[in-house]
Amino acid sequence: MTNSASLSLSRRATAELVGTAALLVVVIGSGIQAAALTSDTGVALVANSLASAIGLGLIITLFGPLSGAHLNPVVTLTAWWGRRNGGEGVEGREALVYVAAQTAGAIAGAVLAEAMFGRAPGAFSTQVRDGGHLLVGEVVATAGLVLVIQGLGRIGRPKLIPAAVAAYIAAAIWFTSSGSFANPAGTIGRSFSDSFTGIAPQSLPGFVAAQLVGGVLGLVLAAVLYGTTRREAADAADTAGTANTVSTSSTANTSSTANTVSTSIPVAETSPPGPAFQAVV
Repeated sequence: MTNSASLSLSRRATAELVGTAALLVVVIGSGIQAAALTSDTGVALVANSLASAIGLGLIITLFGPLSGAHLNPVVTLTAWWGRRNGGEGVEGREALVYVAAQTAGAIAGAVLAEAMFGRAPGAFSTQVRDGGHLLVGEVVATAGLVLVIQGLGRIGRPKLIPAAVAAYIAAAIWFTSSGSFANPAGTIGRSFSDSFTGIAPQSLPGFVAAQLVGGVLGLVLAAVLYGTTRREAADAADTAGTANTVSTSSTANTSSTANTVSTSIPVAETSPPGPAFQAVV
């Protein structure tokens, strides 16, 4: 999700605003629809998680070429940190503009989703989500999200990010105790919807703090596993590839020499090479 340097900051910020608004419309709208169609919470969560994952993947694919499709202040802050350490990312001023656009977009998306289903827009959520176990869930959810994005970026596979992030969020909604908000802007936006996916304003400080901690943890894990920069990860991959090539070449040369020696010695009977010989490339 690399920013396009040819686009103005205002255009990229607009993409972040619209993209984040669209994400909240998908998350909240699918939650309202699911809750209206069934009283079974499990079925509603299945519908909501699938719709959220599909929508997120499409939004990242659509807005990625414009702004990088961060859609999340934690993702933007990790991109800013990467830029500070000599990698790709956004500068400080750009990061502030992105975060403001994402937060405004999240609130606008929540209000739009409420209005679209004939509900009174702007009503705060009454769903209090508290307890240390939920905050641990948010740390885990956000750390995993950052690790997926940073890991794929550092090994040179950014094209996999839309599908990978969508799949991760779909899974994290189920395997984390908090339901994987994993997005400060999205969390603030969801406080403006008293629905299945909402969160009460008094629960915001704990969730946002846990998400920031998760972002830092994700960066640390990415650095430990893949190196501090994309170049370092690429160099490690190149080293592993070179070692494998040398090993393969050595094996091939050894087999070739052995075959030459064996064919130069007269034998009474020869047989076709077996599977072990055929395996040598």
